[in-house]
Amino acid sequence: MKRIGFLSFGHWNPSPHSGTRSASDVLLQSIDLAVAAEELGADGAYFRVHHFAQQLASPFPLLAAIGARTKRIEIGTGVIDMRYENPFYMVEDAGAADLISGGRLQLGLSRGSPEQVVDGWRYFGYAPAEGQGDADMARQHTEVFLNLLEGKGFAQPNPRPMFSNPPGLLRLEPHSAGLRERIWWGAASNATAVWAAQKGMHLQSSTLKEDETGQPFHIQQAEQLRAFRSAWKEAGHQHEPRTSVSRSIFALVNDQDHAYFGRQKGGDQFGYIDRYSAVFGRSYAAEPDVLIEELRQDEAIAEADTLLLTIPNQLGVDYNAHLIESILKHVAPALGWR
Repeated sequence: MKRIGFLSFGHWNPSPHSGTRSASDVLLQSIDLAVAAEELGADGAYFRVHHFAQQLASPFPLLAAIGARTKRIEIGTGVIDMRYENPFYMVEDAGAADLISGGRLQLGLSRGSPEQVVDGWRYFGYAPAEGQGDADMARQHTEVFLNLLEGKGFAQPNPRPMFSNPPGLLRLEPHSAGLRERIWWGAASNATAVWAAQKGMHLQSSTLKEDETGQPFHIQQAEQLRAFRSAWKEAGHQHEPRTSVSRSIFALVNDQDHAYFGRQKGGDQFGYIDRYSAVFGRSYAAEPDVLIEELRQDEAIAEADTLLLTIPNQLGVDYNAHLIESILKHVAPALGWR
């Protein structure tokens, strides 16, 4: 069975046409949608992180709130930009959110994407070391974060503390056992997918990938997933690897669906982003029988164990729940995903 979840970018806009006109709207509706998705039988609620934008930013309060309102669904990010993160404080936040959810956190990290401001991480107090770039800094923050998640003591205790300490060096608290094995990396290239496997992180691959061969997006992405699994096996990790892909998929089952998405055209797009050649994968929008046949041809979806449906969050909770239900009910069973 393929795990199926949703991925929200958490947009809001004061326009009267938007169902999310404020940050409060987005946060509260995100919680409600996660609850609804769990009730529908979906497997995951994932959220994108962007700074300096009218989108979701600091993820842990939201993840903790969803964890307190749900019981089964996986709760995650796709992805946290590690250029901006203090790995020590992040370990504490992540540990608390994971414990509140009962160990359901699935944290996706990455080196980040083009942002709203120039070098926004500098405003957060970070800068790459001399001779390094911001991607190097993101990976260094990530490696520190992964090491801290192991829960090993490293800090010298005060000989006269306010409260008594356990013996030995101290670790960050709260510690959530098992979270280290539920960390993902959002990779845009085959090389970074291999690096993630070597570090024991699962792989998130989005609708955008570095164009490395000129082939169709889904073929390049499937090759990336296979390269990841090969590197994982070679690294000899004890836990099982997971891979996810993101897609915009809309089953057209009523007039409203046709009005919103009926005119969308398929096809990959090739271009440049952040100074490298990139390919952006197509969207899928069709009646269920047509959609099923189109999705059968997507090699990367077939290769991945988890599918994240990117949702138009500004259309509101009820409509997005309908979109998720349409895939679970009309599409997934015919493809063997359910």
